[in-house]
Amino acid sequence: MPRPAATNDARRLDHQRGGADRSELSRTANASRSGPRARLTQNDPPQPRERGRLASRPAGGPPKRERCRMNEDTGADYLGPWELSECVDGGGVGVVETSRCSALAEGDVVTSFNWPWQTHAVMMGSSLQKVDSQMVDGHLSYFLGPVGATGLTALLGVREKGHVTKGANQTMVVSGAAGACGSLAGQIGRLDGCARVVGICGSNEKCRALVEDLGFTAAINYRSEDVSARLKEICPDGIDVYFDNVGGSISEAIIEQMNRGGHVILCGQISQYNKDVPYPPPLSDKTQEILQSRSITREKFMALSYMSKSEAALFELSQLVKSAQIKVLETVVNGIENMGVAFCSMMKGGNIGKQIVKISD
Repeated sequence: MPRPAATNDARRLDHQRGGADRSELSRTANASRSGPRARLTQNDPPQPRERGRLASRPAGGPPKRERCRMNEDTGADYLGPWELSECVDGGGVGVVETSRCSALAEGDVVTSFNWPWQTHAVMMGSSLQKVDSQMVDGHLSYFLGPVGATGLTALLGVREKGHVTKGANQTMVVSGAAGACGSLAGQIGRLDGCARVVGICGSNEKCRALVEDLGFTAAINYRSEDVSARLKEICPDGIDVYFDNVGGSISEAIIEQMNRGGHVILCGQISQYNKDVPYPPPLSDKTQEILQSRSITREKFMALSYMSKSEAALFELSQLVKSAQIKVLETVVNGIENMGVAFCSMMKGGNIGKQIVKISD
């Protein structure tokens, strides 16, 4: 796991001060063009120079949203595009190694949404959040998944936009169900009272994991099965809640079978990230008519809009994970040199659960 150092300085630290091995974006990649390329460079390990800055050694969990940062327009107000020749960054967790920040001490565990993809980093204390490792029983990578932003997105998405009611015999469908967020959202839907939770994913192995390990009612392999036909078979009473991680034709097939007054939780649209379209991508006229005629809500969701509820939500997620009411799946790759490989594999569906890149112990 990484170790950082911290500062009270409120200015953003120039990534060029990064150290040791680091990953830089060496070529722009607009949607559906030749694709991104990164290079691994080596520098001397950095030392905190100005007051409040820190040196760190991280572990990262590159989320799919980082694909949007390879476009000039990310489609999200809270995300800026990566700049050419700058160190790539994303979610990370680590341990403070050296600190000149009064709020952080050596040995503190910290997380950040903008952790440089490098073995050591100098970061500002204001950009880091101190966390308690007891919340995850020492599994620090869980701060990147179920007890972090991913867990918040799943829990608050279901609670704020899903309108799940115990005893209402509701059916929930989750696309991208074997990914970091989808695997949590389905379990939360079940715990909150959905009578039936169906996951859609891309392999038989993932289907087995959803049903046998995570307690989904059923799972559909969209690569080998007819999604529409299987949904009619598994969800004879229609669909009430849809947690949408993928968009595209799969989402339109699901919406077609939704009940009046249903709710689409618009979390992600990974099938559209390589296309030059706005977010959220436009729907077909037929699907738009279904939403309107059946009074189905479909709203973009961001956990950042509900940060006043984050502390209580993270505590609840911690308790659910510790008690094994929520099971955690991870795909772990070792070494910063494999960061790009892990990212591309994730974008192709190679991960089950949260994709983690472990950079140090």
